[in-house]
Amino acid sequence: MRQFLQRVGRTGRRIVGDRRANFAVMTALSAPFALALAAFAVDEGSIYTERRNAQAMTDLAAITAASNITDIQNAVVTTLTDNGMPGIIVQTPGQTVVPAVGQTVVSITPGQYSAASAVGVGQRFQAGVTPYNAVHVSLRKLPQRFFAASVIPTPVIRTEATASMTPMATFAVGSRLLSVNGGILNALLSGLLGGNISLSVMDYNALVSADIDVLSFMSALSTQLNLTAASYSDVLASKATIGQIATAMANVPGLDGTSALALQAIAAKATSTVKIPLNTLVDLGGVSTLAVGQKPPGLGVTASAISMLTAAAVLANGTNQVTLNLGATIPGLTATTLTIAIGEPMQFSPWLAINQVGTIIRTAQTRIKLSASVTVGTSNLGGGISLLAVNLPLNVEVAYAQAQLTGISCPSGPSSISVSIAAQPGIAALHLANTTGTGFANFALPQSFTDAEIADVSLKLLLLNIPLLQIMGSAATAITNNGPQTLTFNATEIANKTTKTVSTRNITQSLTSSLISNLSLSVNALGILGLDVTGLLSTVTPAVVGVLNGVTQPVDNLLYNVLSALGVSVGSADIRVTGATCGRSVLVQ
Repeated sequence: MRQFLQRVGRTGRRIVGDRRANFAVMTALSAPFALALAAFAVDEGSIYTERRNAQAMTDLAAITAASNITDIQNAVVTTLTDNGMPGIIVQTPGQTVVPAVGQTVVSITPGQYSAASAVGVGQRFQAGVTPYNAVHVSLRKLPQRFFAASVIPTPVIRTEATASMTPMATFAVGSRLLSVNGGILNALLSGLLGGNISLSVMDYNALVSADIDVLSFMSALSTQLNLTAASYSDVLASKATIGQIATAMANVPGLDGTSALALQAIAAKATSTVKIPLNTLVDLGGVSTLAVGQKPPGLGVTASAISMLTAAAVLANGTNQVTLNLGATIPGLTATTLTIAIGEPMQFSPWLAINQVGTIIRTAQTRIKLSASVTVGTSNLGGGISLLAVNLPLNVEVAYAQAQLTGISCPSGPSSISVSIAAQPGIAALHLANTTGTGFANFALPQSFTDAEIADVSLKLLLLNIPLLQIMGSAATAITNNGPQTLTFNATEIANKTTKTVSTRNITQSLTSSLISNLSLSVNALGILGLDVTGLLSTVTPAVVGVLNGVTQPVDNLLYNVLSALGVSVGSADIRVTGATCGRSVLVQ
């Protein structure tokens, strides 16, 4: 037995000590494990490659959808199909689709993306918020398996991407000066700027026709203010006087010589030292992040020279009243005094903006008080009645007009760009009456009105002419609107800087005529007893109305010129789009 055990031990030691063919044995033993690992590696490598390809396709689909924001589902499906993604199934909100082999499940969510640094990264994309400017695309699919499907459960490939496109437009709201009265404009600018402005009609016509490149103006203003500004937002954070603004406008390259000289003359004459916050003059939107001197590709950024000048003048004047004594310069009027009050502009709502959909711009609220003495002409009305004087106390209040950028679409590329503006004229209240109280310039308080002295009449009693009769009266009318009207500008109209007008639907006659036709007169006999008031009114009323009707045209022209110079109008608003770009779709998340 002992010998047997010894032989077994020697045999075992010999076998263990003999290393021949050990590798084959080990290979045979480890081969199943190696093959399993190889199968796993092949499958994992394939899944990794497929996931990268799926992410690239998701990114491309999101970018394409953001570029076609009005047809996002078709854009996503077409992009994925054209790039070989199998069996596209679009999962709608509230639906849950489990992907199967050979299927690609896609969820498409439009929304709004904000790149503002104050917004957390996770909150920058707001699903379903309009107006849409971004699309979130998520994709799920089962990868192809080769060897390890029976060993390891098949994972689901999940990818997602968010792309945003920010189309922008340059647009302005105001009122065009179709005709120029140099005397009125000189008096108005002198009152607003505190100097003695004396430009010719030719100067004003040049300014009316001229356009200013806004970004070149900002660059010139940066130099004028000695700023070391890195971006346009740094310039907008500064303040400037009207003289500095006019000088910078005059230095804009490409401006015609007449306009440049006129602006230099205004800069030299303006005595106002009020510094205007430049961000209340224009809104540059996303363009403000560009370095000074840079310009956005494909986006025109121009503005009317006269509109920019008067907008700056209004801001420089603040809420102060301006009184213009026009004397006898208005045809048919022997004396004319005009008092103007301009409301403080609404915060963050200038008259011109370069921004994206949703931006609103407004004009300023304006009050005008006109006191005029009218040339009487033939004073003898017969029956012992003589017309001594006729007065025209006219009050106009115009609320702000506004324009909102509601849409920018590029259905087939930049040449098909279309811009939609929802514009609304300011409502207006007109009174032929006297104002009461001292709150003319306080726009927080409504104005109060009483009967005004429209005419002075003398009455011959026996041998005496008694100039103690007053014809009192008042009239009121309102111009309302019926909500915003949508204006659409195509690529040609944008390139030509076409102006379009929205008007209220109840203006059927001139402003002054509408008041005179509603004029209600009465007689203040100042204590004279036994006077036939009815007979007196029947004689006086046609004469007074006739005299007033004779000056409706020059009075309307006066109001038109003053209001238009201030960028407002009664019952209408002019809208102009001077540039637009479809933007470029980019991945943001």
